[in-house]
Amino acid sequence: MTSTETNKLRIALAQLNPTVGDIKTNVELLKSAHADAMRQNVDLILFPELFITGYPPEDLVLKPAFAAASRRAIEQLASELTEGPGILVGTIWPEDGAEPGKVYNAVVLIDEGRIQAVRYKANLPNYGVFDEKRVFAVGPMPGPISFRGVRLGVPICEDIWTGDVCECLEESGAEILLVPNGSPFDWKKPDVRLNIAVARVIETKLPLVYVNQLGGQDELVFDGASFVLNADASLAVQLPAWTDSLAIIDWTRGSNGWICQSGQKSILPEGDASAYEACMLGLRDYVNKIGFPNVVLGLSGGVDSALVAALAVDALGADRVHCVMLPYQYTSEESLVDAADCATALGMRYDIIPIKEPVDGFLSVLGDIFKGHPPDVTEENLQSRTRGTILMAISNKFGGMVVTTGNKSEMSVGYATIYGDMNGGFNPIKDLYKTEVFRISAWRNTQKPASAKGPDGIVIPENILTKPPSAELREGQTDQDNLPEYDVLDDILFCLIENEFPLTEIIARGHLPETVKRIEHLLYIAEYKRRQAAPGVKISSKSFGRDRRYPITNRFREEIQPPKFNQNTSKVPSQVMPRADGGDMG
Repeated sequence: MTSTETNKLRIALAQLNPTVGDIKTNVELLKSAHADAMRQNVDLILFPELFITGYPPEDLVLKPAFAAASRRAIEQLASELTEGPGILVGTIWPEDGAEPGKVYNAVVLIDEGRIQAVRYKANLPNYGVFDEKRVFAVGPMPGPISFRGVRLGVPICEDIWTGDVCECLEESGAEILLVPNGSPFDWKKPDVRLNIAVARVIETKLPLVYVNQLGGQDELVFDGASFVLNADASLAVQLPAWTDSLAIIDWTRGSNGWICQSGQKSILPEGDASAYEACMLGLRDYVNKIGFPNVVLGLSGGVDSALVAALAVDALGADRVHCVMLPYQYTSEESLVDAADCATALGMRYDIIPIKEPVDGFLSVLGDIFKGHPPDVTEENLQSRTRGTILMAISNKFGGMVVTTGNKSEMSVGYATIYGDMNGGFNPIKDLYKTEVFRISAWRNTQKPASAKGPDGIVIPENILTKPPSAELREGQTDQDNLPEYDVLDDILFCLIENEFPLTEIIARGHLPETVKRIEHLLYIAEYKRRQAAPGVKISSKSFGRDRRYPITNRFREEIQPPKFNQNTSKVPSQVMPRADGGDMG
């Protein structure tokens, strides 16, 4: 039996993991949470944004059958859940009598067997990874919802990123702000969210409940990390990141309004720990929600494939990961040992398939047409494409998804072979620069997330972390034959991609003008490759594909302008990559 006293309120925060388009399963998750909350005498359950449909549903919203199915699910829930807690749940909502295709991002209150209220999102984000103005109608400024004697303001996600909606709710008599969210993770996002919420609390002098979605959805990954702020902006509750949770919070109405009792205050992972969790959860949900039984990847003895192997084992378990070493004549004995040691440490299946015979076959077939032309990158790419073909054949035969292993540094400058090492269905390290790959690999050797299925201890052999990186496509090759050192390369790329710095400003950091211009050129001409790359987990504020959309055909090159200051006295530290704590250096 739930409390009906208007000076007491018990709310459950449903930080759960829905699946886009799987309305039936999402409804079952809701019902399970409702039954659990009912046993704990909860008055109201708050679910994340668009929980019924999963978030973001993208152009599914434009499909009339999908919109109708979403509304039917809500109406059916209302008819079934006649007892127990009320439900505030996000869904898409085609309004009665509205013109065809006019659909809202909405929150619905279900209580006592009826739909008691519907509120629409007023601020539709249309930047970065968001494109909501494309599919949703803009809602009017919302008023409070009356629930069992309490006036609840329900701004939806972006509605709290500016002050207008919360101000309207406060002026209309709202007593508590309940905010359902679908806020994807990046390095800085947890701090940014908290600062935004604190600003709304200070402006309105109202307590605020922030419930965020958990889980991976294509490139996006949602970390949960829901929280509650009291009206004095103090933190009353902090739910954990990277795990589902149904948290019960108790409220009391006092002379100065509603106060949340102090509850769980989890410590959130930061920096490398949170990035590893994001990559792991993003891979796990991509594989499981699509329905692949396992994954296969090429294990080269290098750091990128070693980190991806560790992520795959931690995400799925060693029994669902198949690693294959594909050596050629340039593969060193050191790499063979390192790959075998990594596979042994992670406990996964490991096979060796030499590629000399198929590569030599290609070279023989092409011998006449290549006659008179010296070997060059063409022959190097044949090795990579042979490896990609073999991995795809294994995938086709046994049903596992190929996981590709290129990092953001390589993809930025085109140091990846299309239809070769770029083959695959998903890339968990796609948004990690090479320096971050090294750092996060070292972190995994000393720590392991609680939900990881892999072993404790060193899983990436130390030699992999210390030897010079090499694609091993020719004798004695290293990455630095053609690229600057990775700390220099990554700093230039971070300036160009995340910060969009003018070239003059990048040069002022201590980089050679010819190096900066060359990297800018490589960044632009590799756009066609990135368009054909596998999707991968978004970690940064400017990931390829979702956030950064440059034309493939692009003749623009920035001219280096004379500096307006003395470079000798105005230099800043050369590194602007994210710190381990998620901030920026420099």
